[in-house]
Order: sequence, then C-alpha cells, then structure tokens
Amino acid sequence: MPDISPTSLAAARGTRAVAEPTLVSIDQERLWMDIAAGCEGCDDPLVRGLLATGIRNHATFANGLAALIGRKLGDRSVADDALSELVTEAFAADPQIVAAAAADLVAIRERDPATANYATPFLFFKGYHAVQCYRVAHWLWNNGRRYLALHLQSRTSELFAVDIHPAARLGRRILFDHGTGIVIGETSVLEDDVSLLQGVTLGGTGKNVGDRHPKVRRGVLIGAGAKVLGNIELGEGAKVGAGSIVLESVPPFTTVVGNPARPVGTRHSALPAFTMDQMLPPIDYMI
Repeated sequence: MPDISPTSLAAARGTRAVAEPTLVSIDQERLWMDIAAGCEGCDDPLVRGLLATGIRNHATFANGLAALIGRKLGDRSVADDALSELVTEAFAADPQIVAAAAADLVAIRERDPATANYATPFLFFKGYHAVQCYRVAHWLWNNGRRYLALHLQSRTSELFAVDIHPAARLGRRILFDHGTGIVIGETSVLEDDVSLLQGVTLGGTGKNVGDRHPKVRRGVLIGAGAKVLGNIELGEGAKVGAGSIVLESVPPFTTVVGNPARPVGTRHSALPAFTMDQMLPPIDYMI
C-alpha cells in the first residue's frame, strides 16, 4: 500500500520535511489506519467513548469526518444525525471535498510541531474542523442551499471563533494554526498550500460590493493578528509579519511587516507556508 504523503518516511524517522509536497492524492484508507493507530495505547476510561464515537466506530475517513462535523455543529435546530447525513450527501456528490480534507490533515502533520500523530488534529484542532465545515458549506452555497450554508457558517463561528463566508474559495493543504479569530470574507481566495495563524482577517475596506477581498496565492504565510484588507494580492510565497496591516498588494516571495505593511529584507526563495518560519530579516530603521 502506498505512503499517504511524500514525507511519510521523514515522519517515521522523527524528522519533519519542509520540501514541497508532491501534488498527489492522499491514500485515505492508509490515512484512516494511521489516525486509528494514533489512539493505540490510550486506556484513559474518560476518553474511551470519545475515541469510539470519533474514530473506532467508523470504517472510513469520510464516515468519521461526516460524523465529527455532525456532532460538532448539531444543535436543537438541526440535529447532529441530520447534519451527518447532509455531510455524507455532500461527500458522495463531490468526493473532492474529502480529498481536500485528507490533504489538509497531512499538511497539518507536516507543518505543525504540536502534532504527534494524525489523530490529534483530526479530533481536537478546531482550525482543521472549521475548514472542513466550510468545505461543506461551500458545496451547499454552490448548489443553491444558501440558508443552510449560512447556518453552517454561523454554527462554525459560534463554536470555533472562525468565520469563513461559504462563498469564499479555499484550496487544499490549508493550515489554520490555532484558528481563533480568523475571518475570511465572501470574495476571498486562498490558493493551495497556505498557512494562517490565529487572528488573521481577510477583509474588505468598507461598503463596496462585488470583488472586494484579498487573493492569497500559493505558499503564503500570514502571521498572527495580521489584517489584509481590500481586493489586493499576496503573491506566491509571500510572508506577512504578525500584527501587520496590509493595504497594498505584496510581490511574490516578499516579506512585509508593519502598519501599514512595508517590504523588509531581500526576496526569499522558499515557500514560507511550508517552513512556518515567522522570523523577520534584519530591519534598518530610524526613529
């Protein structure tokens, strides 16, 4: 059976690869086996039920994820069983939703040093949960079920403090590290292989209608608390320093920082979303 990711051997050796992942489909069967293996040896009686309902009672990654989303978002207005059935319907209609969810999980394991295995982010990381709830809401939005899509957006915001408009467009291998306070507006675009930390806003600049939100290209890293406002572009491989206010487009492979954000240092060559390097180059300035 093939490895689920191109960095699986590095992970097995206890190291973390920072090279770009190959753009191949994830082996979901192997991934689900690895998720289950991550729970082996846990005999805490207080979490046995959690592991059973979250992982062991489900035969596939898609079934486990559908049940997880239903349990998380279900309430008195839309029961968890009904939501799980809805998610299963979405997965059957568009298998790429599940493929993207698997790719997101592998990306977290590769980039986040707090993840010892795949079970940890699958069960406990609300940034991951929020992105997968968005993916279902996006499918609903595109299929004309917009009130239900907005309900899922609302529940996701209430539960996880992450607000992603269902019309926004997100690629694969997306990492929301911590997740708290992330806001992504209606016409935002995140391409593949983007990493965001907590408190990031991709917003508009006022009451303009139409295409009014940022376009984030592949491999971009946006630091904690950064605000990117308006229909501007963060070029491939750009890096935004924590707490920055970005009001203008950023060239590819450029680091910006400050309020308003300005380029610093020289152009880099790596994709910072993979390395998760949040350090800034030396800055010469006068006060």
